[in-house]
Amino acid sequence: MSAATREDALTAATSVTPYVPPPAHKLSINTATVRQQWKLDAIIDGIARHGIRGISPWRDQVAELGLAETARRIRSHDLTVTGYCRGGMFPAADAAGRLAARDDNRRAVDEALSLGAQCLVLVVGGLPAGSKDIAGARDQVRDGIAALLDYSRGVGMPLAIEPLHPMYAADRACVNSLAHANDLCDELGDDGLGIAVDLYHVWWDPQLAAQIARAGKKRLLAFHICDWLVPTRDLLLDRGMMGDGVIDIPAARALVEAQGYAGMHEVEIFSSHDWWKRSPDEVLETCKARHLTCC
Repeated sequence: MSAATREDALTAATSVTPYVPPPAHKLSINTATVRQQWKLDAIIDGIARHGIRGISPWRDQVAELGLAETARRIRSHDLTVTGYCRGGMFPAADAAGRLAARDDNRRAVDEALSLGAQCLVLVVGGLPAGSKDIAGARDQVRDGIAALLDYSRGVGMPLAIEPLHPMYAADRACVNSLAHANDLCDELGDDGLGIAVDLYHVWWDPQLAAQIARAGKKRLLAFHICDWLVPTRDLLLDRGMMGDGVIDIPAARALVEAQGYAGMHEVEIFSSHDWWKRSPDEVLETCKARHLTCC
């Protein structure tokens, strides 16, 4: 995309226009949103009962229920698996740890395939234990993704790099911007490699619009929504429901849709102070309502 074309796209995406609610069938629920109230079988059934058409499960929940049973339940309700959480965690202090991460990520790819997931989300990992070498950790991430691509491309499972907020650089993900994720796609090739745009992590970025345009339709594999609360009481476990915080979610949605993104909008809320204490039925109904009014 030329600089002029990119500028035209950004202008169109950010122009002030009347709010248009998203289609209700675009809503997906990341199972973390109600994981403290329900086990995975109840989450799957509850999502379907509330008329929600998308789901994104976590590996530990799938392991507890069983991969085959999880796949059976999801398919029985004809739910779309918008992503599988998660692969990644590539950096390690020694070769044995890196080999273990490689093998675990291949298993994650196989599980995602069994569930019919649209992508495997990569939370890439932070510093190895005892290390202060963030550049070295980022090198390990690049090498880990490259090795996994050799496998995932062969079986047809797209990988979605999820940049996390810089506050997680040490322990969860040393890829902290859409620019870095785009750089990795440039270097490794975007055949089967793209980006998960999670607004909780990237809403603040001055380059948000430019980097979404740079990613383009091919790389935009997932779009995660929630809100950033002010004040935030816990940097991990106090995500807000859409409309309760400061993120301009409709503007971000316009940016990804301007690039041709037509996928679902995945609600992912970690909320030990609020939403995890509420009835899961109330949480899902609120997600449905806020998706239509705030997204």
